[in-house]
Amino acid sequence: MFEVLTDRLSKVFSWLNNKGRLEEKDVDDALRQIRLALLEADVNFKVVKDFIAKVRERAVGAAVMESLTPGQQIVKIVNEELIVTLGEPSKLTQASHPPSVIMMVGLQGSGKTTSAAKLAYHLKHSGQRPLLVAADNRRPAAIEQLVTLGQQNDIPVYAESPTAASTVICAHALERAKEIAATWVIVDTAGRLHIDEELMAEIVEVKKVINPNEVLLVVDAMTGQDAVQVAAEFHAKVSLSGLIMTKMDGDARGGAALSIRWVSGVPIKFMGIGEKVSAFEPFYPDRLASRILGMGDMLTLIEKVEKTVDEKKAKELEKKVRTATFDLDDFLQQLKEIRKMGPLSQLVDMLPGMNKLAGRVSDDVQEKNMRKVEAIVQSMTMDERHHPEVINGSRRKRIAKGSGTTLQDINQFLNQFQQMRKLMKGGFGGKFNKKLMQNFKGFG
Repeated sequence: MFEVLTDRLSKVFSWLNNKGRLEEKDVDDALRQIRLALLEADVNFKVVKDFIAKVRERAVGAAVMESLTPGQQIVKIVNEELIVTLGEPSKLTQASHPPSVIMMVGLQGSGKTTSAAKLAYHLKHSGQRPLLVAADNRRPAAIEQLVTLGQQNDIPVYAESPTAASTVICAHALERAKEIAATWVIVDTAGRLHIDEELMAEIVEVKKVINPNEVLLVVDAMTGQDAVQVAAEFHAKVSLSGLIMTKMDGDARGGAALSIRWVSGVPIKFMGIGEKVSAFEPFYPDRLASRILGMGDMLTLIEKVEKTVDEKKAKELEKKVRTATFDLDDFLQQLKEIRKMGPLSQLVDMLPGMNKLAGRVSDDVQEKNMRKVEAIVQSMTMDERHHPEVINGSRRKRIAKGSGTTLQDINQFLNQFQQMRKLMKGGFGGKFNKKLMQNFKGFG
């Protein structure tokens, strides 16, 4: 996410920090590079012009030019102006009496149906009772897709025959929501390959029937400035209350996310960051700005850990690490916990200063390596997992055969595990985290 922009901005800030005292010409040179970086990231040119003007106005002031650390002051200004450009954080609006209703709109192929399921999953895990409504009777597989996603995640879905009118389906769905005491109703409406009057007329009619608390437009981040135009047109027709940006993990430039709030005036409420139903995050402008500037996003990482890791088990693990009793069975359990949290590259991207490493971590390669490690540990006896020092040559050959790996793989893994255990015993500082990442990245 934002790899290209982050890399360019990091180089500019590094140059500024190495300059010491700054002249006005130095600021202009840096802003010229930032302008080019934003334009290359496909940020709307009007947004870029406004952003650069605001940064320059503050950057050439006495507070910056006379500062002992002017480079850092400019980074601070850029960060603050990025947050302003991205807008204020915006939560979902709830009805005074449940159920609250969300109408999902968007073009076909933007990820609307999947996003509806992700939003329902997010609400369910926040203690709510969502009901999904399959009101997209235009795309043949849309109803079946939503029903399947609902079944996979234990979320109720209201669906009727594809021949039924969308307005009728929605009216019946609201009755069903009251029967099952749903707190949220998420309506997946029909999309089109392009905006047309027929699409808009249908959405307007559905909106009249369900009187939604939220009208959320789902836009594909990878479509760049087309996404900005789509948002503006939908907003003019149906008064959007929020946006959901999908495929953020696949957009290395990020121009749409940086432009869409400023141009449309509609807040971004959620981001889709992967294929899994759990790969869905509330949108926090300050956290995204921090990621763009390579400062990481520790708050989101902590939230992911809290959702995934059992607190009691975490305390037991910490005790084992500190007493050097952390074994291969513990390692296997932690590997499974890490995989639940999402692709490794996304987790690394949230660590301050690790954005360059995140760009080099291939999710496919890391998934393959993790599966290899799991196979190796699962091919061991419980005694070998608890006491890896007993694994001699013959045992290593047996483990290699059982896991479908080579003797070299076994030796490499065991050596790295021993190094990792020594580092754990030594402490939990940045050196440990960096070394651990390097070890894991090098395996396989």
